[in-house]
Amino acid sequence: MSLSKGKSNCITDVPGVKVGHVTLYEKINDTDTICTGVSAILPHEGNLFMKKTRAANSVINGYGKTNGLIQMDELGLLESPIMLTNTFSVGAVMQGTLNYMLEENKEIGDSTSSINLVVGECNDSFLNSMRIPAIKPEHAIQAIEKASRNPIEQGAVGAGKGMMCFGQKGGIGTASRDVITDQGKFTVGCLVLSNFGKPDDALFADLKNTKVETPDGSIMMIIATDAPLYDRQLKRLAKRSAAGLGRTGSHIDNGSGDIAIAFSTANPYEHKSKEHLASMEFIRDDHPIMNQLFQAVIETTEESVINSLQHAETTTGRLGRVVNKAPF
Repeated sequence: MSLSKGKSNCITDVPGVKVGHVTLYEKINDTDTICTGVSAILPHEGNLFMKKTRAANSVINGYGKTNGLIQMDELGLLESPIMLTNTFSVGAVMQGTLNYMLEENKEIGDSTSSINLVVGECNDSFLNSMRIPAIKPEHAIQAIEKASRNPIEQGAVGAGKGMMCFGQKGGIGTASRDVITDQGKFTVGCLVLSNFGKPDDALFADLKNTKVETPDGSIMMIIATDAPLYDRQLKRLAKRSAAGLGRTGSHIDNGSGDIAIAFSTANPYEHKSKEHLASMEFIRDDHPIMNQLFQAVIETTEESVINSLQHAETTTGRLGRVVNKAPF
């Protein structure tokens, strides 16, 4: 039995989570078109460096250029927004995010440590003239500042502007599920940046007549929850995104970067503390709630991919290439 959808069926149904987009779309000449953007996912509304969130990731296939996963694996913490963009703009987005975080936290690099910035990417060069460095650091700052708790815009927006999925127009998609317990409910939300798959792979729509030849592609999957979990358990959640991805028909091809990041807004980790001991509550691994959380990840990942297609629009990109909205 499927779980109940969240209030807005959106990752921002998880209390405190905010999302912002900046979209760039401009025809430069007969050859080049800027068709790209930046998306920012903020785990909560406070100072992300001073109040870190528990986090983990799962690299399902590592053909990707994501920044910040090594320290996340080591410490199990997220201390910045999660930023999404195109492959060649990771550096610019990282710089803009750094500028924003330095302005908010005068201690970074001075009286305290450095900061671990997380930037994910997919390759939008089929539609976007990616060799033109259109995305600047200020676009990352704008995406962070525009972040809102409102239901997010989906499809060909933000980092998803130039992305494709199963030969159709893909991009940003999101979904959420509620897990009901005796003590209340927990919410699981997912946001994807979909840019993968061949038309013949898709299981949920008749896309067989599509003639577009595309690279293997990639997908970024961001999982958020308010369930009290710590990093090892969040890695277990992140791994389940592969099952949701498989439901859509993905083969997780050789040249596909399939990466999931999961975080919990419960059990925050304070940057400053004089105590040498810390404690937290978490859900037991063998409790039935964990299985429902796994199910929620699978369902929201699958539906987020579908929503990225349903909300997208036919888009014309570089070299006059046209990628159509999925026929459903």
